[in-house]
Amino acid sequence: MGSKTLFKWSKQITTSQVGQLIKAEKDLQKAVLVFDSATAEYTNGFRHDHTTFGLMVSRLVSANQFRSAEALLDRMKEEKCSVTEDIFLSVCRGYGRVHRPLDAVRVFHKMEDFQCKPTQKSYITILGILVEENQLKIAFKFYKYMRETGIPASVISLNILIKALCKNSNSMDSALRIFREMPNKGCTPDSYTYGTLINGLCRMGKIGEAKELFKEMGTKGCLPSVVTYTSLIHGLCQSKNLDEAMGLFEDMSSKGITPNVFTYSSLMDGFCKGGRSGQAMALLDLMVSKRHKPNIITYSTLLHGLCEEGKLQEATEILDRMKLQGLKPDAGLYGKVISGFCNVFKFKEAANFLDEMVLGGITPNRLTWGLLVRIHNAVVQGLCSSGDQNRAFQLYLSMRTRGISIDMKTFYILVKCISQKGDLHKAYRIVEEMVLDGCVPDEGIWSAMVDGFWNRKKVREPAELLQAELMTEVVEPETLI
Repeated sequence: MGSKTLFKWSKQITTSQVGQLIKAEKDLQKAVLVFDSATAEYTNGFRHDHTTFGLMVSRLVSANQFRSAEALLDRMKEEKCSVTEDIFLSVCRGYGRVHRPLDAVRVFHKMEDFQCKPTQKSYITILGILVEENQLKIAFKFYKYMRETGIPASVISLNILIKALCKNSNSMDSALRIFREMPNKGCTPDSYTYGTLINGLCRMGKIGEAKELFKEMGTKGCLPSVVTYTSLIHGLCQSKNLDEAMGLFEDMSSKGITPNVFTYSSLMDGFCKGGRSGQAMALLDLMVSKRHKPNIITYSTLLHGLCEEGKLQEATEILDRMKLQGLKPDAGLYGKVISGFCNVFKFKEAANFLDEMVLGGITPNRLTWGLLVRIHNAVVQGLCSSGDQNRAFQLYLSMRTRGISIDMKTFYILVKCISQKGDLHKAYRIVEEMVLDGCVPDEGIWSAMVDGFWNRKKVREPAELLQAELMTEVVEPETLI
């Protein structure tokens, strides 16, 4: 940052004025110019303090300009301006937000170099960042270091530790042990503690233990949040206790706890996997009536369930609803619908959705590419078997243009179908392109080509006439004997 003059300041310039202008300026570069032009007033007696420095550091961190933010910290040290704990923590949280937890730890350790002694707040912030970013080994070491420096255990720090232990099945027992020991350390478990444990137990499939904890938290006066309810509902659905999950859903609604999109999606997923997509659709209608917007996971869950049950009309309606809401179905969702139509031999409809997907600019990723190759080949083969060789050939050309590989069965069916219809130029072209792709035509493909040529009148009639003449030539010498 240089001393660039933006405008002329009054003689009564204050840090409050500078701070207000930095806050009000939406454009970061203009905010920097405000800060720098105020710096130019140093000769007139103005000095930046921890307020204006802190605001500028916060703005830089929000824009992920961490190097500039840390340079300001160093400048504060040079100018003997006190650096507060909150300024350091704004930088640490910024690094956590962009998934750079080790940089957050590094900045934390710089605090004492600036004569800023970290309090419990700083330790808990760093511990939380490490756990959130799954740096669990470092988190456990940091917790030990925190205790060694004299920071006492608190409900917040123990909750973070329990969250870390709940991430792995082999440490779940340790999480429960710490939970049971909390009162001995003068820490009373709260709703967050119970919710974290219930979520962990449900993810491990320990639904019975989760239900027991859920009951216990009620007796301890801890009210379950929507997150806790959703965790247990999801766990019950995963264990196929759908009616119990629905009962819990009704219970939370009766207690004034509003289900969120994840609650609805969890229930829908359970109903769809249980072959009860009709109830899932009813939940969608309820969800929309409560003004909750379904997300991509909600729609994806429903679409998979409907396709599994062969309810293709409803599945296509889900695609339309997604698009109306501004959500773009991916190649995997289109693939599910297309496969559904192939399963019931509706290959023209399947081809229509392939065209819609291409026109919509929807391209597969690494995971869905294999599915896309399979369904393209299946649709081409299906169109041939239903007698629509022209549409099959057009889809074949589209596959070649987009680099989608064609398998041997597709080549064979195409050549056979097109040859039987007498379009030998197309059949020959396919064989030629097949060879260019490095595929060797087998006996079936050559046989289909020969049959095609033989069935053409211009070839068959002269061949039969020639055969008759040859037979006559063979017979005549014998009659002369």
